[in-house]
Amino acid sequence: MHSPPSAKVRVLLADDHQMFREALCHLLQSQPDMDVVGQTGDGMQVVDLARKTEPQIVCMDISMPGLDGAEVTRMLRKALPQVLVVALSAYSDQQYVLDMLNAGASGYVTKAEASDELLRAIRTVLSGRTYLCPDVAGVVTGVLVGKNVAARPTAVLGARERQVLKLVAEGCTSNQIAEMLNIAPSTVEVHRRNIMRKLGRHSVAALTRYVVNNERGQRG
Repeated sequence: MHSPPSAKVRVLLADDHQMFREALCHLLQSQPDMDVVGQTGDGMQVVDLARKTEPQIVCMDISMPGLDGAEVTRMLRKALPQVLVVALSAYSDQQYVLDMLNAGASGYVTKAEASDELLRAIRTVLSGRTYLCPDVAGVVTGVLVGKNVAARPTAVLGARERQVLKLVAEGCTSNQIAEMLNIAPSTVEVHRRNIMRKLGRHSVAALTRYVVNNERGQRG
């Protein structure tokens, strides 16, 4: 009679850089307590793949074709709230970090630190805590602890949504935006609906006024 194998942490990798993803897969598979149960480079596939593979952790690139990491994280946390997200990014800018944390990520690791730091992040978030790698911890401490830093109105939007909003305000059609950002027109429509819902503006004219007023406020 064989004893059952010890349970491994089930990890899903979502990153559109194949070589980087394969390197992460090799790293995680080399750990005795971790198992990569799925991989994708397309943000549109993450939620469906998570339903099929039932990961405990999703390592999420913040910039992918289809949908950006923050939007995918929101969708994933809504559909499968038990799944935890560790953000992966080439950027340590405060806004990227806050976008992912506000979307529901439990950890944030820069790709420059993505070996030992990623393993540490996965084990930390599984214990119920938030993990920020050293590269980003300092840049968000004031915001997370102080609570008195004024949030920009556009902070509720993901990086890709801000790109789409700017192009909408410039008069671009969904097809033009899709071509410029190298995404599907249907994805642009999803972003437009989400932007309108989040900002409470329900026409192109209203979105344009919002951008103009916001830019004027930042200059002033």
